[in-house]
Amino acid sequence: MNLNLLAISGILLSVTCSFLTIILLIYGRNDFHRLWTLFNSFCIIWGYGLFRIAITHNISQAMYFWKITNTAGIFLAAIFLHIAYVFCGKTSFRSVIVAYVLVFSFSILDIFNLLNYKLTLLYNTFYYIKPLGPQYPLVSITWLLIIGYALYVLFKYYLKIQGFKRNQALYLFAGTLVGALGGATHFLPIFGFNIYPFGQLGIAIYGAIATYAVLRYRILDIRIALTRTGVFIAVYTLILGAPFILAIKYKNKLIELFGSYWWIIPLGLMGLLATIGPFLYIYFQRKAENKIFKEQKRYQSTLKQASVGMTRIKDLKKLLDLIAHIVTKTVRISYAAIYLYDRHTKECVLQISRPKGKVNIPSFSSGNLFIDWLTREQEPIVYEEIKRKWEDTKTDILRVLEENMRLLGAAVIIPSFLENKFMGFFVLGNKVSGQIYTPDDLDVFQVLASQAALAIENAQFYAEVKEMNEQIAQADKMATIGTMADGLSHQINNRFYALSLIAGDSIDTIKLTDTSKCTPEVKAMIDNINYALGRIQTNVIQGGEVVRGLLKYTRKGDEGLEALKLNDIIDNTLEMVQFKVKLNEIDLIREFPEDLPKIKGNMTQLNEAFFNFIDNAYDAIVERRTTLKEPDYRGKITIAAKQISDDYLQIIFQDNGMGIKDDNNRKIFTPFFTTKVSSRKGTGLGLYVIRRIIVESHRGKIEFETEYKKGTRFVLQLPIAK
Repeated sequence: MNLNLLAISGILLSVTCSFLTIILLIYGRNDFHRLWTLFNSFCIIWGYGLFRIAITHNISQAMYFWKITNTAGIFLAAIFLHIAYVFCGKTSFRSVIVAYVLVFSFSILDIFNLLNYKLTLLYNTFYYIKPLGPQYPLVSITWLLIIGYALYVLFKYYLKIQGFKRNQALYLFAGTLVGALGGATHFLPIFGFNIYPFGQLGIAIYGAIATYAVLRYRILDIRIALTRTGVFIAVYTLILGAPFILAIKYKNKLIELFGSYWWIIPLGLMGLLATIGPFLYIYFQRKAENKIFKEQKRYQSTLKQASVGMTRIKDLKKLLDLIAHIVTKTVRISYAAIYLYDRHTKECVLQISRPKGKVNIPSFSSGNLFIDWLTREQEPIVYEEIKRKWEDTKTDILRVLEENMRLLGAAVIIPSFLENKFMGFFVLGNKVSGQIYTPDDLDVFQVLASQAALAIENAQFYAEVKEMNEQIAQADKMATIGTMADGLSHQINNRFYALSLIAGDSIDTIKLTDTSKCTPEVKAMIDNINYALGRIQTNVIQGGEVVRGLLKYTRKGDEGLEALKLNDIIDNTLEMVQFKVKLNEIDLIREFPEDLPKIKGNMTQLNEAFFNFIDNAYDAIVERRTTLKEPDYRGKITIAAKQISDDYLQIIFQDNGMGIKDDNNRKIFTPFFTTKVSSRKGTGLGLYVIRRIIVESHRGKIEFETEYKKGTRFVLQLPIAK
């Protein structure tokens, strides 16, 4: 066997493309993959044909394999043009059809010996084509023109796209250029340039690079791929080439020195170089990548440093603003947004976006497949990967992911977890430079997201504690006022009593005064004074009633449980609530019979509970009236009751107010939570206290039903007095 460089390049191409074809058959899913499989199949034939040509000494056999090789080689040009058109999304395939017609015609001409060439021994090693006319050079030129046009189509497409597809196009373009330049050396002897077709080794490299681009979803930056390939070729050319050169050039000298064991020297050198080869490869690879990706390494280092310092920021808004600012400015991306997961509402809610004017999705519900995917997979999602996978498989989950990422304008989604607790996700747009997100980028962003999760958790906890302390302080202030009620009411009643005496004495004095001799003007003035003093007395009496109601409401109900009529509880409550709620603006309806059994309860505590029900219902009515502005709307509060068993009475407070959003249903009885939006906003303790009064103090039950923009219904069960 005449093993030479052409034979090695041919068998290497054939074996490489056989391996790639097997991979494509296993993992390929669409027409584009199948077309690329066909291309690699023709490469196998071409490579095998070259191998047989290079090792044969029979001119007839060489001619037979040249016809096979020519057919495979010329068809490769047309198939690649077809691939370029499909990849670039072109709809008109006239140029592709012309290319197929040409190559098919050339193949027929070759089969019938009409291309007018003969074979000649080249380098005294293998038989090569020698044209006898212009036919075969025309075939060669046609091959080069078709490949050149395919490269032009790819490059033109590369210039107008961004992101992953741009990088994939660059892979195909760069890989094809390497292969085309290597394949072009195949034609040099045909045009009279007796240069060894060494470049055909590049065709195998081209096949590997291009197939990687076709199949891979998360593709390396082309610069990384070419750098690593170049370093690998350089290092292993040294490892394999140095012993080979030593053996060829200095063979005689080695024989003189070592005799029949001369081969040990090149073999030993090869062993030594093979041992240090991996270390050389890693060293030069790092050196080259650090130089080429200096800017990328810089911003990755900045992100890592920033992630460490984030936990010191306590204000959540400032923290999120800082994260978005660092990411957009450092990495130079077109858009960034942060969504945080609300464990109460089970939603991911948009917190911040840069730029702010960009259209985005305000929230994602807990049932969204997009959120389920993030919480389950816990890995970054690259839009181009999802898009290609969806195009290949057409599954519902991939369709939802692609649609949501497209609406978000996301090139990458980075989920954020604190241990296994889902905190939210970061949305990253395309890089301004047009470069793709490399695996190194994604690793750095995952580190950033993990550190951000801890910082966000700390900021949220700090904000909750701060709000709770404020609410506790407010509640404590109100409790202090309650404990002062007895003393205040005594002082206020004394003032009211003094005013009443002064007004009464003044009225008596006016009655005893003879005004018959007074002028009409003086009489009118005295009448007005008398009327004003009467109003003072009336308001003094009403003020006293307010003080007594306040005292009754704020005193602790320590007297225990007693038999109470429902009407009495409501009447006592209205005595106080009428000074806060404008009862004339609403309809308050009682729907229960007079002969209802009495409740076993504490009057003061039940007054507090009923007060809160009516106050909250009124607030919801005001909110609906001001928000919806319905022309015929009038607020209504209905208090209904019935006996549901021998032991319990059911009481229903129902209003037609704004209702409660579904998001807040789970939190309605949580301490310090309030849905009030007006200036009358409370401490958030009302319904929490009510629940304790009903459930703990009275051994009853409380439930609620609500419909947003329709109203709310509280259902109580209180024990019957026996």
